[in-house]
Amino acid sequence: MRFIGFYNYTVCLTYLSFASAVCGIFCAAGGNVRMAIFLLLLSGFCDLFDGVVARTKKDRTADQKNFGIQIDSLSDLVAFGILPAAIFFYSGADTVLGNIILTVYTLCGLIRLAFFNVLETRRQSDPNEGACAKGFRGMPITFSAVITPIACIIAHFLPRDIAAAVYHVTPAVMAFLFVLDFNLPKFDVGAWLHDLKKRSK
Repeated sequence: MRFIGFYNYTVCLTYLSFASAVCGIFCAAGGNVRMAIFLLLLSGFCDLFDGVVARTKKDRTADQKNFGIQIDSLSDLVAFGILPAAIFFYSGADTVLGNIILTVYTLCGLIRLAFFNVLETRRQSDPNEGACAKGFRGMPITFSAVITPIACIIAHFLPRDIAAAVYHVTPAVMAFLFVLDFNLPKFDVGAWLHDLKKRSK
């Protein structure tokens, strides 16, 4: 019996991130927003290291690399697009304006991820291109794994009306930054871990 797709260790964290996000959406819909936020953080942690894990396998085929690019972005759309939108919606952005903002938020996340795929595919075919290597163009959608919990924590201590404004404004600002074309320095987790390992010796 054969299955389509790839199931080696290089994509295990991506699959875990996706599963965590889906469970987070269920939790938010069920009223357990705190657990949804925890699962968003878990997805963010998995995403932080999935690239590092994938690069440890030196003999990946072109299909495996391209699959990794696609599956990572599809997972990110659910984990850092739809899950934060669900968290904001069930926290207080369940208004007509909130619906519009959260729809635009997820759309901007989708556009950003598709654009990243274009740049990353170009870089894979031409390593000298370096389009994605030195930094980000716009704010990565994964930043929502940090911004969303912080916004929710702040809103928790505010009066209801002001908290509702936070739940509306935060995704609107993030959506704008997803598609705004500006340069943002890139933190290389792999390089940081390598330097840390060298210093420990």
